[in-house]
Amino acid sequence: MKGSVKWQSPSNIALVKYWGKKGFQIPSNASLSFTLSNCHTTTELRWSKNENTDVSVYLDNVLNEGFKPKVTKFFDHVSELYPVLKTFKFDIYTSNTFPHSSGIASSASGMSALALCTCSLLESIGKLDKPFFEEASNLARIGSGSASRSVFGGLVEWGEHPKFDSSSDKHASPFTEAHPVFHNYQDTILLVHEGQKSVSSTVGHGLLDSHPFSEQRFKVAQENMAKLKDILIQGDLASFTELIESEALMLHGLMMTSNPSFILMLPNTLAIIQKIQTFRKQNDCHIAFTLDAGANVHMLYPEKDIDKAQKLIDTELAALCANGKYICDNVGKGPEQLEC
Repeated sequence: MKGSVKWQSPSNIALVKYWGKKGFQIPSNASLSFTLSNCHTTTELRWSKNENTDVSVYLDNVLNEGFKPKVTKFFDHVSELYPVLKTFKFDIYTSNTFPHSSGIASSASGMSALALCTCSLLESIGKLDKPFFEEASNLARIGSGSASRSVFGGLVEWGEHPKFDSSSDKHASPFTEAHPVFHNYQDTILLVHEGQKSVSSTVGHGLLDSHPFSEQRFKVAQENMAKLKDILIQGDLASFTELIESEALMLHGLMMTSNPSFILMLPNTLAIIQKIQTFRKQNDCHIAFTLDAGANVHMLYPEKDIDKAQKLIDTELAALCANGKYICDNVGKGPEQLEC
């Protein structure tokens, strides 16, 4: 038995951050994100029958041994749910449209694409008896928590929360109640650093276990989720800006106060943040920033502010990016299955 399937899955940027776990890939607080469009991973899964699971991973058509342990671990865990996977050999061909491991959630797009391919395989052999995308989100979570959100488009919530009716720690759910202003929100990713970040998200999550502020953080995050739901429904852009910027700085504050501590922001990260805040005050617009676990800055703004945002980039921000590079993106529709 042989076959192949290909999925394209996007990255996402969290507005309320997931940082900290209370069990195996179970979040300590709920999170909510924008699914992106242009920043995505394309993964083709090729399978054939084999006595034992064997995995080969190719990045941009070049064998990459560095990815093999994480992908092997993913199939080890997923095989506990679907033992039939233990009888396959997998060749995985993957590529990104953005720099890997630099804080643009390449694990989210990569593991969600792999989970979608895995669900397609299971469906094709009659072994998937759960809703396709819900189970793809569950499997993606096993590979990378934030990947659970990339299985859906638009605004996506993950983690149990009393104010979100369909919330679950096991899989993400689309949030469809937002004001239309958020349907085509823009995200310009300012590439302060294109290389691999100095500390992995896995290590960062682990450091929160003994963090002196962890319990207060989880409480604030749950409160911010409730606030953000109302903000999104009302289309309150000023409150949206205030909340997402606070969340971004809190995330990095947790990193800086961990033991051992680590700093992922760079001098140009701070310079960009200051310029965005100054420009916003002076130009009557809703250009805001958020950060993932890296040095790069996500500049978020409504479609009506595109011209002002481009002016800011051209006159002040591009010069602070590595080699002047930035990525223009926007809220996307979610993954897409492609022809092999």
